[in-house]
Amino acid sequence: MADQTTTPALPTHWLRRPETIRKLWWLLYGILAITVVVEFGMHHKSYFGVDGSFAFNAWYGFIACVAMVLGAKLLGVVIKRRDDYYGSDAGDRDD
Repeated sequence: MADQTTTPALPTHWLRRPETIRKLWWLLYGILAITVVVEFGMHHKSYFGVDGSFAFNAWYGFIACVAMVLGAKLLGVVIKRRDDYYGSDAGDRDD
């Protein structure tokens, strides 16, 4: 009977650990909250009217991010090809 040895589990990368992901999300929330709170004490020079509104950079960035995601999904639908677009492996060789 062959000797069955088990390989030890590799350590998980620190960015894939659930506790690290949770800490990074809380860090992100904290940074976002700080940037919105700092808006109260700053005076913004408005060039176009709407860019002087409260937390303009936050909501403009959010809307731009959503637009990019939706645009990428639409682009994926438009340029998507079938799985066998380049042909099957069996009969397409010239050997």
